Amino acid sequence: DPCWNFHCKRGKVCHVDKLGKHHCICQDPAACPSTKDYEHVCGTDNKTYDGACQLFGTKCQLEGTKMGRQLHLDYMGSCKYIPPCTDYEVDQFPLRMRDWLKNILMQYYERDLNTSGILTEKQRSKVKKIYQNEKRLGAGDHTAELLLHDFEKNYHMYVYPVHWQFHQLDQHPVDRLLIHSELAPLRASLVPMEHCITRFFQECDGDHDKLIALKEWCHCFGIKE
Repeated sequence: DPCWNFHCKRGKVCHVDKLGKHHCICQDPAACPSTKDYEHVCGTDNKTYDGACQLFGTKCQLEGTKMGRQLHLDYMGSCKYIPPCTDYEVDQFPLRMRDWLKNILMQYYERDLNTSGILTEKQRSKVKKIYQNEKRLGAGDHTAELLLHDFEKNYHMYVYPVHWQFHQLDQHPVDRLLIHSELAPLRASLVPMEHCITRFFQECDGDHDKLIALKEWCHCFGIKE
């Protein structure tokens, strides 16, 4: 099978022509496997798709058009009303996000205590210092005032989680710059819960070049140069 172990980008599938040669063609959205309700996704056209296969297949078929360029995965789940983010809320957003990133690493570290593999040895070493710090603020629904106070008092605990998340996203390619497609996995999963994340990422791009550099990312989270 010429298509064996041959990969196409999202929205395309491998096809063998009459000469036996393989190439990528657009996925037929109607041929995508059926999905459950929780697998539905919302596109930037505010349309609910039965799954990522259907969304990216549709985007591929619109390739070369303005609609195709503008269509992206907006967030996971069926489309719903997302309230606008106020100035006050976007100012508070880094407080919750920093705390969330720190606690994600704490969970990964605890899992690795039993079965290693989530974090690298170097990552475990850095996270261990935060995990064992007796002054660490535990996970919970904390007030913005408490989160701000903890950030100012225990600033050093938040630096690595912010750096870690940037490098987790910076994968395609690894160039110390985040593009839309690299931000999409994090953004798409959080929009229904954190409606300010879209505006937050937009405002992180200080020079409006549609790229978020590590320096811009850290500045958004209050991490010093």
